[in-house]
Amino acid sequence: MIVSRRWLADYVDVDMPLDDLTDRLTKSGLNLEGVEEVTLPSGETDVAIDLEVTSNRPDCLGHVGVAREIATLYGTELRGPDCDPPVSGTAVDGLISVEIEDGDLCPRYVARVIRGVKVGPTPAWLQDRLRAIDANYTPVNNVVDATNYVMFETGQPFHAFDLAKVAGPKIVVRRAAAGEQIEAINHETYELKPSFGVIADAERPVAIAGVMGGAGSEITEGTTDVLLEAAAFGPLDVRNAARSLKLFSPSQYRFERLTDVVRLDLHSRRCAKLILDLAGGELLAGAVDVDVRDDMDAGPITLRTEKVEQLLGTPATRAQIDAVFAPLGIAKHGGDAYLPPSWRPDLTREVDLIEEFARVVGYDELDDNATLPVAVATVPKAMRVVDRLRDTLFGYGFSESVTLSFVTADESALFDPPGAGASPLSVEHSSRKVENVLRRSLVPSLLACRRDNERAGTFEADLFEVARVFLADSPGDPAAEPQKLTLVKGGAFGELKGVVEAVVAKLAPAAVLTAEPTTFGGFVPGRGATLALDGKPFGLLGEVADAVRDAPQLGLRDEVCVAELDLAPLVAATVLKPSFTPIPEFPAIERDLNFVLDEAVSWADLSAAAQDAAG
Repeated sequence: MIVSRRWLADYVDVDMPLDDLTDRLTKSGLNLEGVEEVTLPSGETDVAIDLEVTSNRPDCLGHVGVAREIATLYGTELRGPDCDPPVSGTAVDGLISVEIEDGDLCPRYVARVIRGVKVGPTPAWLQDRLRAIDANYTPVNNVVDATNYVMFETGQPFHAFDLAKVAGPKIVVRRAAAGEQIEAINHETYELKPSFGVIADAERPVAIAGVMGGAGSEITEGTTDVLLEAAAFGPLDVRNAARSLKLFSPSQYRFERLTDVVRLDLHSRRCAKLILDLAGGELLAGAVDVDVRDDMDAGPITLRTEKVEQLLGTPATRAQIDAVFAPLGIAKHGGDAYLPPSWRPDLTREVDLIEEFARVVGYDELDDNATLPVAVATVPKAMRVVDRLRDTLFGYGFSESVTLSFVTADESALFDPPGAGASPLSVEHSSRKVENVLRRSLVPSLLACRRDNERAGTFEADLFEVARVFLADSPGDPAAEPQKLTLVKGGAFGELKGVVEAVVAKLAPAAVLTAEPTTFGGFVPGRGATLALDGKPFGLLGEVADAVRDAPQLGLRDEVCVAELDLAPLVAATVLKPSFTPIPEFPAIERDLNFVLDEAVSWADLSAAAQDAAG
C-alpha cells in the first residue's frame, strides 16, 4: 500500500521527521518497503511511502486507516473525511430496485442515485493525489476518479453506472448463467462461468462482481444520472473470478481481503459527497440498502489484565489498556470486555487484543528480562509415529521423498485406488495449467520419482512418502483428506510385504496384519492384495501392472512393487512405550515342515489353523 504524505495530512498531523514516522509504523506492524519523493503533474512535490500491509489488516488499505495508526501511535487527533452530502427532496425509493440472490456472494449492497451530473476532466488536485501513489495512473473523468479517490481514502471500492444504461432500472446480484458474456470497461469480452458473481440489470450482466465493470454501462461524457454502488463481495468468489480471467485491480485486491460491510452506507455517502463537489448534480434522498447478513454482531471479547502480564511479561492496568484501545476504535463493553470495530475483522480472540496492546505500546518497551511461564509442549501421537516410521524405513534402505500435491490428469488416472470417488478434485489457477489435479494416491508421484532416478543413473531407488491425499471436497472431514504412507520398491512382491510386516511388528507388535487377494487393475493379476490391520482396512500392496509401468509418462525399466497404507489404523495400534519381554529360559527349537495343499488354500488359512492348534 503506497500512501501520500500530503494526503495523510488531511486526516492527521504528519509534521514529525519522516524517518521517525516510518520507524514507528514499521515497529507497529506496517513494514516500510520504501520512500520516494515524487514530482506531481502540477509541479509540486510529495513523498510516497510504500508500506507492507499484511492480509489481516484490510483497514490499512486506505489513507484513513493508516492515518488512524499514526494518530494512535503519536496520541494525536484523527480527522475523518466529510461524509454528509446535501440531498434533494426526491427520494430514491421506487426509482431503482436491488435484489441479492446469493448472500454468500454479496452480503450487503448499497445504491445511491445522483441526478444532473456534468462529466468532465478530473481536477488537477485530485490528479496529483492519485499520481502520488501511482505514477502510471491515467485520469478518466471527474466521476470515475472520484470513486477511485475515495477507494484509496477509505479502502472501500465503488462502481459508478450510467443510470440510463441500466435496464429496469434494476440491479440483481447473482451467479452468472452458463454461456453469458460481458464486455468489460477495458473493452475485452469475457465468457463468464457459473461460479462467477455478476451485477446484472433486468436484461444482462453489467459488471463482474468485485472485479470489473461493464463497458455497456460505464460513465461517459454523455452521462447525466449516476447509480453509485457500494457493496461487499465474498473474498473467495472475487479471487477465483479475477484469477480465472486474469483481471487484477486495486478494487479486486481489497475485496479479497474483506471490506467494512458495516460502514458501507457511510462510505457511500462520502463518495457521493465528492462526486457532487466535482461534477455537480443532486443526490436523491435515502439509499437502496439491501442487507442479507445473518449475524451482524461479532460479540464482545473478554480481556484479563493477568493474561496480558502472563503473555507479555509486563503488567498492564485497565486504564492503560483502555487508553491504547480507544483511538483504535476498540470500544469498552463494560467490565473487562471490548468490542472490536467493524473495520478490524482480525480481532476475534483475547490474544488478538493482547497483541494489539503490545504493538501499540511497542515491543521494545516491554521488559525483556521478565520471566514468562513455560509449558512443556506435547508432540501428538501421530507425529511421533511418523518419526518412528521414518527411522524404521531408513533402516531398511528407503529414502524419503517430498512431492507436490498436484499431478496431471493423466498421472492421476495411472493409479486410481478403489473407493476414491467418481472424479478427482482440481483447481483453476493461472499457475496450475497442467498439474492442476489434487492427487488421490501418492503412487504416481513416487513412481515418477523412481523414473527420474533411473534416468539419472540411480537404479533400484526404494522410496517412501508420508502425505495427505484428497478424496472429497469436505473441509474438516478426516476421511476426505486421509494421511497415507506409500512405499515404492523394486524386486518381488514378497520383499515389500516383508517390509510392511516388519514395520507393523515394530510399531504395533500386538496388531494383526492380514492380506486378501485383490483384482485391482493397477496390479499384475495375482500379485496384489488388500491389507487389514486388526480387521480394519489398511491399504493396498502389489506389483505395478505393466500398463502402468510402461505408460508414456513413466517408462520404468524394472518391475516395481508399491504399498499404500492408511496411517490412521497404524497410529491407533502403535504402542510408543517399550514393553519388557523376558529372555527365554530354554534354547529355541526350529522345525522345517513341508505341506502339500490345494491351490485354493491361502497362507492366511494355514497360519490361522496352526495358531488355533498350537498357539
